[in-house]
Amino acid sequence: NRPIINNFKNPEEIPTKTKLSEQISKTLKKMGFKFVGPTIVYSFMEASGMVNDHLVGCYGRN
Repeated sequence: NRPIINNFKNPEEIPTKTKLSEQISKTLKKMGFKFVGPTIVYSFMEASGMVNDHLVGCYGRN
């Protein structure tokens, strides 16, 4: 029940998908969802606050 907080220093380090987003994507597809690839899922995870990928030193980082 806490966000995943990453400690990236460069934008190149930020992934477009992770093992967790791949797992969630597979589960959603089995449930009948469409257009839920691992990149889309990871973007949702970032947008909803499940993952904090703000760079170290960024003003948006909590």
